[in-house]
Amino acid sequence: MSAEAGILFDAPGPRARRKILLANLLALAGVLVVAAVVLLQLNRQGQLAPQQWTNALNANAWANYYLPGLKFTLQSSGIAVFTAMIFGLVFGFLRLAPFAIVRGASSVVVEFFRAVPVLVMMFFLYFFLSRQVAPTGLIASADSAYFAVIIGLTLYNGAVIAELIRSGVRSLPRGQREAAAALGMTSSQSLRIVEVPQALTAMLPSLLSQFVVILKDSALGFLIAFYELLQYSRQLGAGYSNILQTLVVAALIFIVINYVLTRVATWLAGMLSSRTGGATAPATSTTMVSAAGQGMR
Repeated sequence: MSAEAGILFDAPGPRARRKILLANLLALAGVLVVAAVVLLQLNRQGQLAPQQWTNALNANAWANYYLPGLKFTLQSSGIAVFTAMIFGLVFGFLRLAPFAIVRGASSVVVEFFRAVPVLVMMFFLYFFLSRQVAPTGLIASADSAYFAVIIGLTLYNGAVIAELIRSGVRSLPRGQREAAAALGMTSSQSLRIVEVPQALTAMLPSLLSQFVVILKDSALGFLIAFYELLQYSRQLGAGYSNILQTLVVAALIFIVINYVLTRVATWLAGMLSSRTGGATAPATSTTMVSAAGQGMR
């Protein structure tokens, strides 16, 4: 690796290293100065007073604000992960169908929902559900924001997952499909039994990264009055005039959850890499296809 880096890039000499070190020190000093100015300004405004942090971290804050908000955040994100996976699998299969009209129609659906920003989708769904669906009694008007967040996250992230599945299957060696055909499998059986399972295994780290995106994007629901962690934190901060502290706590909660999910994704990627001899994608031998064919029989 170091030899390749030496070929592509010139190693910095002593003078260049000193300049790089000096630039890093100056940048660090600038960051520290800005941080000190911000902290002094916050202190003048009373934002660093112990009472402000006490009200943001006491038992009342956790029991009545953070934990209920975290519950709705995890609940909506968990449902959206499940429904987005179903959406992605269905349209991922359709985009790989042998019929051109099916592939074209599913491609239009997937590309449309990938192109529309998830926040715009949430706003549209919120107004549609609250004005068109809620008056009919199908859902309660108070639940419009909840369903708008879940459906919006499902459509956007499901479209992304569908594209991941399509690209993952297309990246597999052609020998997989040929081996499946040699065993007498149809195209749909090859996709269902051989190709998509391998593509999902190879894309598992990417899928988990998309789940992290779903969790973070659920915070956008506060803009349509969905009471999740961010909205509860803002409400607590508005009551005690310490919105900075409550938002810092909410940000730390999001950071911890996302860090755990990222570590899980890294662990899975390492486990898959060790099983496949250093490659993230699964092994592509005809033995796997043959075993799948025997299981089918």
